[in-house]
Parts: sequence; C-alpha cells; structure tokens
Amino acid sequence: MNKNKTWSDRFEESLHPTIAIFNASIGFDIELIEYDLTGSIAHAQMLAHTGIISSIEAQQIVDGLEQIRQEYRQGNFNPGIDQEDIHFAVERRLTELIGDVGKKLHTARSRNDQVGTDLRLYLRDQISQIQKAIRDLQGVLVKQASEHIETLIPGYTHLQRAQPVSLAHHLLAYFQMLERDWQRLGEVRRRTNTCPLGSGALAGTTFEIDRHYSAKLLEFDQVYANSLDGVSDRDFAIEFLNGSSLIMVHLSRLSEEIILWASHEFGFVSLTDRCATGSSIMPQKKNPDVPELIRGKTGRVFGHLQALLVMMKGLPLAYNKDLQEDKEAVFDTVKTVKISLEVMTILLEEGIEFKTNRLNQAVNEDFSNATDVADYLAQKGVPFRQAYNLVGKVVKHSLSSGKLLKDLTLEQWKEIHPAFESDIYNAITPRQVVAARNSYGGTGFEQVRAQLQDAIDLLGQSS
Repeated sequence: MNKNKTWSDRFEESLHPTIAIFNASIGFDIELIEYDLTGSIAHAQMLAHTGIISSIEAQQIVDGLEQIRQEYRQGNFNPGIDQEDIHFAVERRLTELIGDVGKKLHTARSRNDQVGTDLRLYLRDQISQIQKAIRDLQGVLVKQASEHIETLIPGYTHLQRAQPVSLAHHLLAYFQMLERDWQRLGEVRRRTNTCPLGSGALAGTTFEIDRHYSAKLLEFDQVYANSLDGVSDRDFAIEFLNGSSLIMVHLSRLSEEIILWASHEFGFVSLTDRCATGSSIMPQKKNPDVPELIRGKTGRVFGHLQALLVMMKGLPLAYNKDLQEDKEAVFDTVKTVKISLEVMTILLEEGIEFKTNRLNQAVNEDFSNATDVADYLAQKGVPFRQAYNLVGKVVKHSLSSGKLLKDLTLEQWKEIHPAFESDIYNAITPRQVVAARNSYGGTGFEQVRAQLQDAIDLLGQSS
C-alpha cells in the first residue's frame, strides 16, 4: 500500500503509473503555491481562534508554512508527480518539518474549498496586475495622442476612406476600449473576492469554525452563503476569461491596424528595429511580428473561454474532477494577457513612428470631404438628401475626369448649385473638415483636447 496517498486506507493498491500522471495537477497548480500557503495560514489561525487547535499548534503550523514559502522562493521546494497536487505537497512537507501537528492543518477543510480559495486569491492578485498593465498602455496612448492632436489620418468604414480624423482621436478610441476593460475587470474582481473556505467538500463541516474570521484575514469581501455553490462555482473564472477575451479583441484590432499602417500600401507608420524582425530570405523585409503575435494569441484566449464554458455546462453539483481543467485555462490566459499588454505598450512607445508627411498626403488625395460638401449645401438651406445626391453626381464625374473636389473651379461649383461660394474651398480642406466636427465626442480639435484632458485626469485619479 502506498503510504503517500492523500486518500484513506480504503484503497489497497496504488494508482496505475499512467493514471497517476493523468490525475496529477502538480505540474501546473504549483502556480498557486504562494496563495495556498497564505490561505492555509489563515485557516490555521482561524482554527486557533475558534479553539479547534491550540495557539501554540497554530504558530507551529504558521512557522512551518512560512519556511516552505522561503524554500520555494529559494528554489529548494520542487515537489514531483508523486505529490499529486500542490495542496498535498505542502501538507506533506509541513508534516516533515513539524511532525504530527502538521496533520492538523486540514481539520475542517477539504481540498475542494481549499483549491477554490487558492484560485480566487490568485486571480484577485492577477486582476490587479492586469489592471495596472492596462493603465500603463493607456498612458502611452495618451502620450502619443498628446503629440498628434492636429495630425490627420484617414478614417475608414468598411475599410474604405470615409472622413479624415485627428490621429489623437483615433488613438483615444482605444483608450476608451481599454477603460471599459479596466472597469470590467474591477467588477470581476469584486465577484471573485468571495471566500469559499469553510464550505468543506460540499456540505460544510461539523466543527464550529468561523468562516467570516478567516475570510477577513484573507481580505475577502464576503463568504459564500451556500457550501454547494462555494465549492462548485467557477462563474468568476468564466467572467475573467470573458473580460480577458475582450481585452484581446481590443489589442487585436489595434494590432490589425498597425499591421496595415506598416504596409507599403498604407505607409502610415514605420517600425523601429527594436520592435520588428527580418526575413530569413528577403533582406529588405521588416516584419510586424509583435502585433501579428498578439492577433494570433487572441484566438488562444477565446479557446480557453469556450473550453471552460463547455466544461461547466454539464456538471452536476457539487465538485467534480473536471474542475481541475480550469487552472491551465486561467493560468495561460493570465500570462497571455499580461505579456500582450506589455508588448503593445512597448510597441506604441518605442516601436512605431507615425509618418506625418504620408498621413498628410493621404488625407488630401481622396473624396473623404464629400459629406462636408453636402453639409455645406444643407447649411445654405438645401435639403440634405438633395444635397447628398448632388454631391454623389459630382464625385462620379470627378472620378471619371481624374480630379478631386478641390480641383473644381468656382464656376463648376455654381453649375452644380448656385448656393456655392468661394468659401467652399476652405470648407473642404481636410483640416477644416476635422475642425468642424466639434460635436461632443467628435474629432474636432477642441473636442479631442477635451477628451485628452479627461483621459489625463482619469489616469491621475488611478495613480
């Protein structure tokens, strides 16, 4: 019989070696060790607080757990596959250090509520770190926007030239997306911060524990009101993966634009050597690997969300071994989102340079001022739909003759409609087209400066 088993003497034989490997989670849940130690310390202190163990025993347990923490940080605690999971590995090492007192740690606790507590402690911490990374990226967006308020860039719908906009306005759109991400993660963190410790395996415990005491020690906002829900709930993990997926959506959209902008066909940005790679065969190439990898990793995070949703949809109450699969999905998502935010911050700060001359050329070589011609007529009393149709005909004629709207003579304008005057030329310059859109939230320079100041103030409140 294997004396190292976590289960009882009901079993006479050891697991088949392949089954043991398949069953074990120590290869990845060691990520939770610091949180497991912290949760176990709080549990031991609660046991002493309620008189279930003595204060001396509790202190021995706490000291032993802190020694394990130091051993791990120094690289001297490396449990193998025979330990099954990090929770059993810690308990075994604790017993080696302090003897039978260490066996009292698991009193009034199951691995089910233990792992649930560890995962929440971990995710609560990681969410705060991701929120900080979001703020860092927002800060770089604000910095770039501050330098490009009056830099113009073609605005697109359907990836067709639509209307020129301030480059700062374009960048601040991503600031707003990230702000929603930051807020969304804050909401997820609040729901994550509920303590399952004391729920036991599924039905609570016969010991007179104080769940609120241990929850307070761990800085949880509240405890689960139902023990079945406490050990089986993974809504918080799914919500985190959903929020992470949206972060990656936003990073991927920005990545796609940078990839397009860096192409010869667009030529809106150039990539610096620090953030681009070359080709193994084409010496002239400079590849946008960073945004391409972010775009690619986005699908990976989506996959984790889908996997967890599918896993949860058929689970009866309460705990099932399927739930072991939540950790790799969460751990990998955390790592992917954090590095993606970090490298995008670096890319925007020192990896791309906006080619302002090319951007200026781009906004002067199309018909993205056509709506302003229609608006001009509408302001002169011409019904907008009539003006819209008139301008459509003008654009059609100009395209066939190889001219832009700015190339038309005043006489030609008046032939279109007598309401046109010489001020039409100023009205259709790209700078005026942008400046005129001064409605709240628009791309007009006054509005962009106001948006930028709001963004700066928001970041200041978070510092």
